[in-house]
Amino acid sequence: MRRLIISLPFLILMTGVSAGQVATPQDSVRPQHVAPPDSDSSPQENALHKAEPLDTAEDEGDVASLADIPMERPLRRPEPPKNIPPAKLAPANDLFGSVPTPAPLAARAIGGYAKGCLSGGVSLPINGPDWQVMRLSRNRNWGAPQLIDYMERLASDAHALDGWPGLLVGDLSQPRGGPMLTGHTSHQIGLDADIWLTPMPDHVLSETEREEMTAVSMLKDPFSVDPEVFTDLQVKLIRRAASYRQVARIFVHPAIKKALCARADVAGKNKAWLAKVRPWWNHHYHFHVRLKCPHGMEGCNGQSPVSGEIGCDDDDFKYWDKNLKTSAKWATDHGYSPMDPLRRRPSLSDRKRRGKLRDLPKDCESVLTAGAPSR
Repeated sequence: MRRLIISLPFLILMTGVSAGQVATPQDSVRPQHVAPPDSDSSPQENALHKAEPLDTAEDEGDVASLADIPMERPLRRPEPPKNIPPAKLAPANDLFGSVPTPAPLAARAIGGYAKGCLSGGVSLPINGPDWQVMRLSRNRNWGAPQLIDYMERLASDAHALDGWPGLLVGDLSQPRGGPMLTGHTSHQIGLDADIWLTPMPDHVLSETEREEMTAVSMLKDPFSVDPEVFTDLQVKLIRRAASYRQVARIFVHPAIKKALCARADVAGKNKAWLAKVRPWWNHHYHFHVRLKCPHGMEGCNGQSPVSGEIGCDDDDFKYWDKNLKTSAKWATDHGYSPMDPLRRRPSLSDRKRRGKLRDLPKDCESVLTAGAPSR
């Protein structure tokens, strides 16, 4: 038995290695998401548009260190750990990525968007009257109850009031939140959601379609949107998403932010909602909604309120224009399309960057083990 306990962590790590071979060669060198600015990154919190280097960046002088690249094909999850104290297993993303059900505890968003977990998570049904969930194999349609309520209301309002055909919903959070095996650094506390800018088709998608359908990029080039695909409907959808009081931030590609500034009138005369919409790398086929911490929820670390500046002056885009050029050149030099620019070579392993369970708030160990059979 002792030999079995010692060998299990090794088997879990080997499972992750073998699963990585399923990804395409290009996926295998793609870095993971770096979270949009959160409350743990104080220099970013007060900057309306500039993206200051994050703590996870290797080279603070290199714009290539801020990569936030989605990976369309999820890695295979390892089997849930059995009869082993979670603190002895590493890394944390293996632990949280292996648990298929929510913690049977009171609903709480614990910690920060990029360092935390979720208890009492609720799932968004995969089919709704005005939405469908994509990439079902990831099991990431979970969130705090407040996020699920928001998604259902947004889908209904966007359809009824703005004529949007329906939401295609990307990643929310894992059943117990926490760091993910692939994709994001944020989305850890059940208050983040990715929503495709592709309209929902007029039929119920099959499981295969949900896994293989490609989201449509809104870009004509790295610096501007394609007006054939980024229409008034997308403008109204983002405006609708930003209009609710509980929304803290919405992240879009810088070219989409510029287009929103130019075409905001189609969504009404009031442009105050644009202050919540922030430019961020690689959000060109979806937008990222982040909710505020629910009122009175202990242990949830939110973001400070936005300023009143809507960020639509020419000077607001100089930073992004410069760095998008740098990014596009780097992508071209390294064999990638400048339409989906990478900004750095992969370096530290995903496992090392994800950290250990002890790096998360203390309550996350209880969240991880809640409902496990007693030994």
